[in-house]
Amino acid sequence: MKIKKGDNIIVITGKDKGKTGSVEKVFPKKNLVLVAGVNVVKKHQKSRKSVGAGQIVEKAMPIHISNVAIAISGKKSRIGYDIKGDKKTRIAKKGGKTI
Repeated sequence: MKIKKGDNIIVITGKDKGKTGSVEKVFPKKNLVLVAGVNVVKKHQKSRKSVGAGQIVEKAMPIHISNVAIAISGKKSRIGYDIKGDKKTRIAKKGGKTI
């Protein structure tokens, strides 16, 4: 996977198109990423004790990797690799900046 934890991304398709955020967790086997503030849903939480009441909690859900792109200075870009010696670094296709 070319997108890693901590990357700033932009959503390119779906209900949250245009939103940006940072990657909190990556699920490589399922090709999903968890992004802060994106794909937020409301979950009903059952009460755990006889005294406490149930509540509705907002929770960020994972989004498919194909629906996001890395954001370089607020614009989307694709990711490539640059190999120098035995070092492999990620670079942005637009502008060629090292990520």
